[in-house]
Amino acid sequence: MAIPVSPLGDPQAFARVYDEHARGVYAAALKILGDHAQAQDVTQDVFLRLWRRPGAYDASRGQLGPYLRLMARSRALDLWREGQAAGRMGDRLKVVASVAEERVEEAPAPAAERDEARGLVRSALRALPEAQREAIVLAYWGGMTADEIARRARVPLGTAKSRIRLGLARLREEYGAPA
Repeated sequence: MAIPVSPLGDPQAFARVYDEHARGVYAAALKILGDHAQAQDVTQDVFLRLWRRPGAYDASRGQLGPYLRLMARSRALDLWREGQAAGRMGDRLKVVASVAEERVEEAPAPAAERDEARGLVRSALRALPEAQREAIVLAYWGGMTADEIARRARVPLGTAKSRIRLGLARLREEYGAPA
């Protein structure tokens, strides 16, 4: 007995489905995101998921068009929420940085030493490649995990961890701290 194959697994059938529904999927994503590039990414993601798992669509539960638009809305909302969370994290980093700079110490010697150390760390951070600097700042001053950094930068988890590790190694070299 042969296992029925989804017609969506056929490249020609899939192309017809794409031609028929891509505009509606894109419009659903654009309505939420307001960004053409992100809406295009969502559209590609929706159809890639459909291509990889055509059996996930169950025609007995409804029509394909609304199913695809629902997938687009869900993915667009996920991206929108990530953007909102990233914005809040950036706002918190700005507040922490401004509060730390506004503190005035009564003892001038420790304050001067701390200012010198801060200057050295900032200088060392500026010497890092942008990706490593961002990963370290988000991890240590932003309180983000490597997984959160990977999702924010849209890179694999191992890449985010490597950026942190390599950046810290370069900071040790630059700052002169023992390894």
